[in-house]
Amino acid sequence: MSEVKKIQINENLSGQRLDNFLITELKGVPKSKIYSIIRKGEIRVNSRRKRPSYKLNKGDELRIPPIRTSNKENHFVPSKIISLLKESIIDENEDFIAINKPSGIASHGGSRISIGVIEAIRNFGKEYRDAKLIHRLDKDTSGCQIIAKNNKFLRRCNSLISKRKVKKTYQAVVEGKWTIREGIYEINLIKNFLRGDERVVKVDEGGKIAQTILKVIKKTDKFSHIQCELITGRTHQLRVQLSSLGHPIIGDSKYGKKNTKNSTIIKAHKRMYLHADSFISKELDIKIFSDVPEEFKKILKNDE
Repeated sequence: MSEVKKIQINENLSGQRLDNFLITELKGVPKSKIYSIIRKGEIRVNSRRKRPSYKLNKGDELRIPPIRTSNKENHFVPSKIISLLKESIIDENEDFIAINKPSGIASHGGSRISIGVIEAIRNFGKEYRDAKLIHRLDKDTSGCQIIAKNNKFLRRCNSLISKRKVKKTYQAVVEGKWTIREGIYEINLIKNFLRGDERVVKVDEGGKIAQTILKVIKKTDKFSHIQCELITGRTHQLRVQLSSLGHPIIGDSKYGKKNTKNSTIIKAHKRMYLHADSFISKELDIKIFSDVPEEFKKILKNDE
């Protein structure tokens, strides 16, 4: 059992999400436990409760309560996952590494997932030990994911994202023939709503505004291929928005329609048809693109 620890956040540590910082700081502590003590208010920043997504600032004082740690080493990262992610690298320099994240791999480990992208990348070599997620993709979402290799780049990128100076686009295949007018779609979302034993995001007038620009790429009688440009970046934003419009993303078990008669193609691929195809920032001089998976094209072609 450790003692109360107080950490003064300096410039080198600032810019990180509270949960990401604690996951690195409290090695040996299960991630489920870390999120639990944050929710309970046992973690304090400047004597106040903070959410897991809170971005640490220079001068913040972080109080960590006594907590039992494990003597076990971090979970072993299988070499095949490391190899797969190395093969998925799109671009890399001294500040960041960009990958085309495969569907089926989480962005980070959690209570039910021991290994994610960030844990694997930190095992690429010594120069990757301080790698940190800039943004997250759901486990079953594929595509462009940018990982910072130093805190300076992390802070700068987070600042630009908060100012909406980073353009992120996705492509999705949804159920049904799209008949809705293209343009900006706005909705209010609230997260951490309990549905049974799982936490979900739902539409709620008291929630935060979520905005997306939606554009049709192609449509058939059964499916529609949609381009989605994020204006805001709420949790599960695209999945909830498209479902609320009556066009849930194919393969989305959480927000999709129940008892839907999926085609044999959908069942064969067993994935969610959501892909992050670009991450662009003029200020950072970054233009990262990822080709849409072939199954996105096949599912519409087979329905023609």
